[in-house]
Amino acid sequence: MLTGTALLLAGLLLLPFGAQLLVNGSSSLAVRLGIAPLVVGLTVVAFATGAPEFAVSVKGAATGNSGIALGNVVGSNISNIALVLGVAAVIKPMQVRARLVRREMPLMLGATVLLCVLLLDGMLGRLDGLLLVTAGVAYTVFAYRGARAGDIPAVSAQFDEAIPQTRLLGRDLGLIIGGVPALVAGAELLVSGAVTVAGGLGVDQAVIALTVIAIGTSLPELATSVAAARKEQADVAFGNVIGSNTLNILAVLGITALIHPFAVEGLRLLDFGVLVATAVLVLPMMIRGWVLNRAEGLLLVAVYGLYLASLVG
Repeated sequence: MLTGTALLLAGLLLLPFGAQLLVNGSSSLAVRLGIAPLVVGLTVVAFATGAPEFAVSVKGAATGNSGIALGNVVGSNISNIALVLGVAAVIKPMQVRARLVRREMPLMLGATVLLCVLLLDGMLGRLDGLLLVTAGVAYTVFAYRGARAGDIPAVSAQFDEAIPQTRLLGRDLGLIIGGVPALVAGAELLVSGAVTVAGGLGVDQAVIALTVIAIGTSLPELATSVAAARKEQADVAFGNVIGSNTLNILAVLGITALIHPFAVEGLRLLDFGVLVATAVLVLPMMIRGWVLNRAEGLLLVAVYGLYLASLVG
């Protein structure tokens, strides 16, 4: 049990560290290649912050731990909205001004519903994976073209300030090269530790994935969104979460299913209900002036607390 806990903690430390290296290196390199920071923020950063979920899900599916593979993404997406956006709004109320981010919110909901439909047969097979990946490519093209079309100057300025630029090509490549093995090693430790801890506690692996692993893999989004909220960069915070959630489903689970199809194990109907509900809940909050205030942020955090209680109770 102690060994499993140590492995779990080591994985939780390595994954966000590797993700941060990948985010900084890949986003800086993309800007160096002439891609506008707005485009980078809504595409490259979303992929990079989803790297921990990808590493954990692939490792979980490949080792036969499908509860971890799926629970990691479901829990992370719930955490991204209810915890990450909730905490960010409590720190600083946020107003979304980017037209592209507003249009992406219904797409995130559509991807969430699509996943639930594909899982009705209890499996996520290779055809399901192909469908998700195809949708992921279409989403990325949409986001890329929408971002290239530009937005109001204030929105572009937010991303100009938020995207890290090292000005050194060797440093960018070094960050990327260092981030990938950290992610792989972190996923290996995290999955091994989660399996051991779940066995020692006598709980399903999916419970560990929906709680500890989900929060751990959401740390890059939490760090990015909280920092953006403090700087009044609401579009960066929302763009990061919405893009990450959509790609977690379409790219992470899609590619995972293509590599190794897996069954739905250990997840409750309630887990999928909360997954859809959190994606729906943020929409009416934003329609009223596209502002997420402190009261609504507290509501999201409270919802997340109740959800966690249902898992461990």
